[in-house]
Amino acid sequence: MKKIYKIILTIFITLLVLLILTPFLFQDKLITLVKKTVNNNITAQLDFTDANLSLLRDFPNASLQLSNVSIINGKPFKGDTLLYTKEINLELRLTELFKNSTEQLNIQSFSIDNADLTILVNEVGIANYDIAKPSDIKTENINDTPSNFGLSINSYEINNARIKYYDKKAKINLLLSEFNHSGSGDFSQSNSELNTKTSTLVSLEMDSTSYARNQKIELDAILGMDLVNKKFSFLKNEAKLNKLPLIFNGYVKINDTNQDIDISFKTPSSDFKNFLGLIPETYTKSIKNVKTSGDFSVSGTIKGLVTNNTIPLLDIRLKSTNASFKYPDLPKSVRAINIDAQLKNTSGYVNQTFVNINGLSFKIDEDVFSGNGSVYNITTNPSINAKINGTLNLANINKAYPVDLENELQGILKANLHTKFDIKAIQNNTISRIKNKGNIEVNDFIFSSKDIVNPINIKHTKVDFTPTTVTLTKFDANTGKSDLNASGKIQNLLGFLLSNKKLQGNFKVNSNNFYVSDFMQENIVSEKDNNETIKTEKPTESLKIPAFLDCKVLADVKTVYYDNLTLKNVKGVLYLKDEKAILKNVNANMFKGEISLNGEVNTQQKTPSFNMDLGIKSFDISQSFNGLDLLKSISPIAAAMNGKLNSNINLSGYLNKDFTPNLTSLSGKALAELLSTKINPKNTKALSLLDDKLSFINLSELDLSDIKTHLSFDKGQVAVKPFNFKYKDIGINIGGNHSFDQNMNYNVTLDVPAKYLGNEAKGLLSKLSSKDQDITVPITANITGNMKNPSVKTDLSSSVSKLSQKLIQQQKNNLINNTLGSLLGNKKKDTTKTSANKTDKTVKKVTDVLGGLFGKKKNKKGGN
Repeated sequence: MKKIYKIILTIFITLLVLLILTPFLFQDKLITLVKKTVNNNITAQLDFTDANLSLLRDFPNASLQLSNVSIINGKPFKGDTLLYTKEINLELRLTELFKNSTEQLNIQSFSIDNADLTILVNEVGIANYDIAKPSDIKTENINDTPSNFGLSINSYEINNARIKYYDKKAKINLLLSEFNHSGSGDFSQSNSELNTKTSTLVSLEMDSTSYARNQKIELDAILGMDLVNKKFSFLKNEAKLNKLPLIFNGYVKINDTNQDIDISFKTPSSDFKNFLGLIPETYTKSIKNVKTSGDFSVSGTIKGLVTNNTIPLLDIRLKSTNASFKYPDLPKSVRAINIDAQLKNTSGYVNQTFVNINGLSFKIDEDVFSGNGSVYNITTNPSINAKINGTLNLANINKAYPVDLENELQGILKANLHTKFDIKAIQNNTISRIKNKGNIEVNDFIFSSKDIVNPINIKHTKVDFTPTTVTLTKFDANTGKSDLNASGKIQNLLGFLLSNKKLQGNFKVNSNNFYVSDFMQENIVSEKDNNETIKTEKPTESLKIPAFLDCKVLADVKTVYYDNLTLKNVKGVLYLKDEKAILKNVNANMFKGEISLNGEVNTQQKTPSFNMDLGIKSFDISQSFNGLDLLKSISPIAAAMNGKLNSNINLSGYLNKDFTPNLTSLSGKALAELLSTKINPKNTKALSLLDDKLSFINLSELDLSDIKTHLSFDKGQVAVKPFNFKYKDIGINIGGNHSFDQNMNYNVTLDVPAKYLGNEAKGLLSKLSSKDQDITVPITANITGNMKNPSVKTDLSSSVSKLSQKLIQQQKNNLINNTLGSLLGNKKKDTTKTSANKTDKTVKKVTDVLGGLFGKKKNKKGGN
């Protein structure tokens, strides 16, 4: 007995060792075989980062796991990734491991996880998935057998794939996301059945128009497979488009040069819930307990050949007659629903596909809304003919249908509109092929949102349509404390909506009271439980003026309120064009004076810029410099002034994300003229310190009337060109610079009469004649530091020394002039001796004078 146990144990251990060792023996062979076989048969390049062969994972079959698998296209899509998948698992019989490279390798099943498949068709119709090498091309190690792979597949799975299809020629963009598909069957038989399950989200865009976005499709189908004739037939199946059930009949047959399609489909019942099921659940909520009446059906046929030039004939119809629905928790119902729509193609040419909406109508309470229309030449030059007519109480919409609205709608919409045009007529502005007639009117409409400060109440608005223009005949609204009236014309609304043209218009806007705070949200302050105060985040992106706007706005506003500012009689023109806002001849009254603006704001670049000319007339200095941060930054010292100001300012720079000027980026110049201006030095520390330092001047008595100053600024620095004015008999010169962060460096030079310099100076002056006592001395004051913490330094201590030097120089000049004048002014004598004596006396007298001035003792001839 022990011997039997030993034998069994030995066999078991041997098998286990074989199961463990076999993958190592055959793994490299399989990897080489897979890569070589695939790459020899395609024009692209297959690669993967890792492979793992196991006999235990799917015992008794072998399992080959490939990681990070990619297929990279060759020309003409060289370098593009056709397929990338995180993992592929292949399952095959153990006997397949012992085949040589010339024998067919049969795969039992496979699974693909997290694949990303990108299918491209370029402008000339070449597809990137067409990577199979032509059969007549000889490749390395390819024998006469058609392929080294055999599909003896029993099952397969594709999990969470993402499939993108982009046809540049047809302008079709299809996306299948969250794609899951599985199938089981016997591919080794000529005729068999394939049991499949599929689910995905479908998004479809054609010629830049979205026809579906994340529409959920599910299909459970048993397909009949005739592999000899390549014919696949719908047997038992059930499909769902969102929640709309459909059943299919027919087949798809793949021929050498075309595909033969003969498919019909329909809803299994005519319950109107089918219509609600067609709409994504996001918009319908649960329809389980919704009461419905009437019918709704979808049916269609797709029959014909798919070739390079043709498509199958199409006849798809949606039909509903006198239907209704009511949600159990909503007070109103939607009644008298009639739908008759059809998609058809009777020729097989794709450009002759058309849509007919023969009728669409519904009723809420006693309000009836209806429409009809058609679209022909869908793929070449869509021709549209549509009519809408009816009245709709907007407040009833979310009382009858579960619309997620932040705030309830209110207002009455009336429409009576007929439009007929083709896209090329819009593109070429061919007026004869554009027919617009009718109007849309809205009364007592109230709109509110978290993105606006106050609800907007549109009392009345009316829009009239003609072939060439859309006319806003009336717009009367208010929000908060602001009122707004507007009228105007839009020249090419259809061109803007359908052909990417600019929206052109001219408008007039009037208002009695316009509060900017009614239209601009401030940072909202909230509190945490720990009483911390937090603010909402600042804008992450700068305001961008849309490139499609080409509008002119003529504004006339009686009063504009902005923060602590009040502007009266605001008039001007605003142009919105080329991502710019251009202001022309904008005038207003403020600060007891007038202001005019001309310039532009440019948002073409990532950081908006501006260039503005400001004209200021008779501004109250105190009010304006305290009310406008910009003026305060340009001349902070003006806070101490009272009076009037005229100025011309040119500014350019960049704007912050909240559309305020970035002060460090400012450059420009200004000319300022002061009228009837006085100073109160106590209002600024710098002037107060200067006033204390100079005993001979009282800054509060300064009269700055008619003074003109030139300023320039660049990169946050303001330079003031030196200017002169008088205080009594003192001449004053000021110049310097400061930065927008209030650091400054100014020099004040005062030409001060010596009589103001104290007793010592007066003692020196007493030796002079009355005429010479008017002598002046330059005194310099240097103002530095910050406006909040200034520093004032003067050279008063050296003023007496300066005065002495000046007196000495003046005495030298006077004595020399007087002495030389008296000496040179006498009559000459004829004798040589007399002349020589005279010259000696003159030289001595001059020497004595100079010696006295420089402190030397004079020569004495005797006592004195």
